[in-house]
Amino acid sequence: MISDFPRNRPNTPALDKIAGPADLKNCSINKLTQLADELRQFLLFTVGQTGGHLGASLGVVELTLALHHLLDTPTDHLIWDVGHQAYPHKILTGRREQMLAMRMAHGLTPFPTMSESEFDSFGTGHSSTSISAALGMALANKMQGQQRKSVAVIGDGALTAGMAFEALNHAAHTGANLLVILNDNDMSISPNQGGLATYLATQLRERVPTNPVMPLFEALNFNYTGPIDGHDFEQLLPALNRALNSSGPQFLHVRTQKGKGFAPAEEDPVGYHAITKLEHPGESGAQKVKYSDNFGQWLTEKGRNDNRVVAITPAMREGSGLVSFANEFPDRYFDVAIAEQHAATLAAGFAVGEMKPVLAIYSTFLQRAYDQVVHDIVLQNLDCLVAIDRAGLVGEDGPTHSGIFDIAFLRTLPGAVVMTPSTLSEQRALLELGYQHVGPVFIRYPRGSGVPESGHTYTGNLALGKGALLREGSSGAAILNFGPLLESAKAVADALDLTLVDMRFVKPLDTELLTELTTRHNQLFTLEDHSLQGGAGSAVAEWISESGVDVKLSSFGVPDHWIAHGTRDEQLQAAGLDQDSLLNRITKLLS
Repeated sequence: MISDFPRNRPNTPALDKIAGPADLKNCSINKLTQLADELRQFLLFTVGQTGGHLGASLGVVELTLALHHLLDTPTDHLIWDVGHQAYPHKILTGRREQMLAMRMAHGLTPFPTMSESEFDSFGTGHSSTSISAALGMALANKMQGQQRKSVAVIGDGALTAGMAFEALNHAAHTGANLLVILNDNDMSISPNQGGLATYLATQLRERVPTNPVMPLFEALNFNYTGPIDGHDFEQLLPALNRALNSSGPQFLHVRTQKGKGFAPAEEDPVGYHAITKLEHPGESGAQKVKYSDNFGQWLTEKGRNDNRVVAITPAMREGSGLVSFANEFPDRYFDVAIAEQHAATLAAGFAVGEMKPVLAIYSTFLQRAYDQVVHDIVLQNLDCLVAIDRAGLVGEDGPTHSGIFDIAFLRTLPGAVVMTPSTLSEQRALLELGYQHVGPVFIRYPRGSGVPESGHTYTGNLALGKGALLREGSSGAAILNFGPLLESAKAVADALDLTLVDMRFVKPLDTELLTELTTRHNQLFTLEDHSLQGGAGSAVAEWISESGVDVKLSSFGVPDHWIAHGTRDEQLQAAGLDQDSLLNRITKLLS
């Protein structure tokens, strides 16, 4: 059992000889066991340096070795659901020496990525897609007369999503040669919630391999095997071998421990789901207030004052800042598991029931519930407040988690209110305004810490759809800021003597303020941490076109290509949204 992160690269003589999965083919169980020990040590060393998803990767070390020992990858297809657990896979597929640059700019991606390696059969980052993808590959193999195997490894948390059940249902209908491996560690990020988690806990985990009939999966025409110990090669290898060489849909239930082999992660699987890189001597550990924590504090206060308030999350309690609310109001807190569509319509139902639902969800995951937002919430003008965390570029998790499309798909909806706070204090003020508003409200804010104040305070004049003039310049040009890039906008405005406006709202757009600005400005610049296509700048451009005002417009946002992983500052620089880039770009446009 390992108790601390190695600060220096550990001695891994067996692992150093593994150039790829082919080198695992003739390994004995003793050799695989040695490799598992060395792989855990190496994993702890590298993730300690880079940060990343640790707990799930530690839990699948033996499973990963067994799969690559038996499969003929990359000819056979191996799909890791979500990808949180794919670090051992990366290490064993020729990327070991690149792991110290994982999640860094120009380094390895944090999730399986088809363009990075032929061993990554399918790109992942969102949950519950693996069975659908593996089934498509299995059916393609069948149609083309190929003998390639298709394997999906899905966690018990990801299995709760409706998409996973849709794929299981269809797989039964096709009779395809598909192996679904349930990596059951009793966790997603938080402890799992819901009927399926209860079913797994009370029935499947109490069964033994000698009594393999399982009503749920047998009813779906899957041949069920398990549960087996996912850390015991003596059980794992023969069970995997049988499943891989059986025809029709196969379901192998493997029990693992999240954080296996690392004492702190075994004791705290939630805290060690993902970690930041280790601090080195002399580095500052100062903590700043995060937008998510600011939201959570506000929501807890509202819960104390209004018993109509209910909080909903699709398995993101910690990340969304809901721990204090969940602890103080357990009867009004609803973790629906990885089920974003259900979360949105559940909020709609609460609104019909005259409660005040607050749905806390990441921007990238809100995409999965778009139809429910349109059809169930906004079309019916229901009183729901949607707190959109991780809006904009998110840093090391890369494009699978970037929240750069929400303005575009929300501002088209009649009656929706879309807010873009620029500071922590403004976030609170707009949350309160959204809470008081009756109807669908969406408030987006970024990952990480925020700016408490930015040269302005709130004196009671905050109103729906109204922006704030923060600086009057004499250059004849104005910056219209939407969201958390206000500090950069302020620096540029000061340097170039520009008027600066904090717009606060994308919808309704403050057209009265825009009209007033165009009477004394001949050039406008919009700034947003969002895709240029369809974003706040597009909204201003549409207004200019409709109103017929004579003003030049230049918009600054995320360009029309994927911004690779790196720190958030590096991503902003790559998008031309850092302070220096904005200053240079606007200076050229002014001249």
